[in-house]
Amino acid sequence: MIKQEQLQELLSYEGEKVLSLYLDTDCTTESKETIKLQVRGMIKEMKLSQEKGAEAIEKYLDHSYDWSQPGLAVFTSVDGAFFRDYPTAVSFRNRLRIGDKPYVKPLAHLMDHYAHYGVIMVDKVGARFFEYHLGELQNNDGYMGEDVQKLKKGGGSSAVGMRAGGSGARREDEVIQRNLRESAAAASKFFAHKPIRRLFLGGTAETVGQFSDLLPKQLQSCLAGTFAMDMNAGEHEVRQETLDLLAKANNEREQKLVETMVTTQAKGGNAVTGLDDTLQAISEKRVQSLIISDGFRTPGYVHPESDFVTANLARSPLSDTDMTQIEDVVDAAVALTMNQGGHVEIISNNPALESVGRIGAILRY
Repeated sequence: MIKQEQLQELLSYEGEKVLSLYLDTDCTTESKETIKLQVRGMIKEMKLSQEKGAEAIEKYLDHSYDWSQPGLAVFTSVDGAFFRDYPTAVSFRNRLRIGDKPYVKPLAHLMDHYAHYGVIMVDKVGARFFEYHLGELQNNDGYMGEDVQKLKKGGGSSAVGMRAGGSGARREDEVIQRNLRESAAAASKFFAHKPIRRLFLGGTAETVGQFSDLLPKQLQSCLAGTFAMDMNAGEHEVRQETLDLLAKANNEREQKLVETMVTTQAKGGNAVTGLDDTLQAISEKRVQSLIISDGFRTPGYVHPESDFVTANLARSPLSDTDMTQIEDVVDAAVALTMNQGGHVEIISNNPALESVGRIGAILRY
């Protein structure tokens, strides 16, 4: 699993041109041999077959990669001297890029969308707690209260008649409510020092509804979705269901983010849209959130000493000879934004973003 310092290493890379490979390595949908053939096809299409870096990728897939994860990112210099591999619990869209810097946009997308989330599976007796980061289980625990089934079998009273039955039902309800309260308290303790950004609850609609009201306000504020699933479901089922929910929740969040950016820019607020104005804001270190359409690439220019970046030399205060031409100015914009402490959002299939030039930003000031 990639860490922030490893991403920073990629952002700071200086050296030979680098190949950046992203793969869907889910062997439940494609065989290993099919995936390797796809990689060879991408290498051949880009005329990289004679490069040592390409040979290193093929050798790694043949002999070193264990194929246990559904996603993989590999970065290697064309001479093979630099090589980094990052298996991930979330798959990527297959792509191969070559450039002066590692192509980090899909990794930025992964680290923004799938960082630090929690899951609680709950029923009338207890709860199970899961902490995830980038789709991988980090920690888990649980709480078990008093068994409600035993109360049902016991009947709640030795007396006969309606009063005895009512007493038993009340006793059962009291135990369920206590179990839920104690499960919520245990959940609060489990997540107390974990940097959870989103929380999902699993169980029956009735139980989840009661339980969510008992959680502390901090966890309630993280609640991103609920789902129906048996309390004793396997961890793999829980993980897959929440990954699907996370993708849906992120899609809704992305829609709102683009709407906010477009509306704010239209009102003259702290937002810009379009390539030229966005790159200008990055050069001025004003970007809080950079928002880009997935797959957007375009050539441009950079001045490495000042971190000035542009796609239009007419907008540059520097002379043409001071600027270095680069193949993908959008990727440079991503690296600069992240180095400046900003966030990067890579968004797919958003007509509103496409209509304003496929790129924009929400600004600090």
